[in-house]
Amino acid sequence: MRSEVADSWRRSAAAGVDVESTDPAITLPSDALQDHRDAHPLARVYPLLEEVLGRAARECEALLALSDDAGQLLWVSGSRTTLRRAELIGFVEGANWDERLAGTNAPGTALALGRPVVVTGEEHYRVAVRPWNCVASPIHDPLTGAVLGVLDITGGPDVAVPQTLAMVTTAARLAEAELARTVPSRGVHGRVPEAGGDAFQLQCLGRREGLLGRGGRTVALSPRHTEMMVVLAAAPGGLSGEELAALTYPHEVTASTLRVEVNRLRHLVGDDVVGSRPYRLRVPVAGDWHAVQAHVAAGDVASALRTYVGPVLPHSESPRVRDLRAEVEGEVRQAVFRSGRTDLMTVWTRSPWGADDYEMWRALEQRLPATSALQPLVRAQLGRLDAAYGVVSSRARGGGSTGRAQV
Repeated sequence: MRSEVADSWRRSAAAGVDVESTDPAITLPSDALQDHRDAHPLARVYPLLEEVLGRAARECEALLALSDDAGQLLWVSGSRTTLRRAELIGFVEGANWDERLAGTNAPGTALALGRPVVVTGEEHYRVAVRPWNCVASPIHDPLTGAVLGVLDITGGPDVAVPQTLAMVTTAARLAEAELARTVPSRGVHGRVPEAGGDAFQLQCLGRREGLLGRGGRTVALSPRHTEMMVVLAAAPGGLSGEELAALTYPHEVTASTLRVEVNRLRHLVGDDVVGSRPYRLRVPVAGDWHAVQAHVAAGDVASALRTYVGPVLPHSESPRVRDLRAEVEGEVRQAVFRSGRTDLMTVWTRSPWGADDYEMWRALEQRLPATSALQPLVRAQLGRLDAAYGVVSSRARGGGSTGRAQV
């Protein structure tokens, strides 16, 4: 089995997907489906995708499907015969094919990995889906890079050829180009809109450089200007020049250096956004980390983990950014740990920032059933960490897997 498929099976097992299930997980009932489709950005490109791929899919008795970023199938098209067959496995409009609900499949696994995926026959986690082959590619927002949804072709043997992957990937890129063309005001160059109205959005999670935008228009910030915006967003009362410099720079700088950078930032985003004496934000700015913290505070750990796409400016050495990065990551990590949910713990440990979290791996080992397909993986990871840190555990001594690692 290919490694990416094996990883997907582990995620599916951790989420408790029933291998024998044929029932669709309908998360968009018919009375809500149309409104959701009409409001979705991919509604602008679905006709184009249907024109480019629809006929080819029908000619080989395959389906064209387009999902949103949650794995919900918004459009499924094909011949009547193929659509009826697809109903038997729950591949219908409004159904959710996220891996955690439907097991390993091309749309769900493409969402999990963020790249094009082919899943053939026996690679599917659920038995009922194994007669099918599917090829999927994410479609990204041309401005922010965020995944908007997934384009998929699902069918029989004719789908399981290299040309299908090339066709689907090309069509996804075509959709992204069309999205960029139809919204010309969303360029990443130039000044952001005038102040007023809705809050500005500052995107920093998992990014080297931030994006500041509002009302559909966005400006790319340099790493230093992003750090300044984060520092100012965390200090609504404003800061003196000395305070701003100390919280932004990892080393001492002169007052003139700070003034030059602030002036460049104000020229980029507008004097109405960044004020002086003291330095402060004159408009509401909502960071993407705020949404993560709000989900944690509301007890919605799954949404917090899904929204947490990476640490706050992971490459930054700014003192305030380092503190915020540790704070947000700590809140998410603690929420996942306290939830006791093995599916969320698995997602955390499979991330770059959670791969070496010994305590989380340990808790996962204790909570998973002894017969779980994930147990060998968990024990192997604990063994890896024991070896890396020079720890001798009860596993290494042959005493089972319940003892705490001991030096």
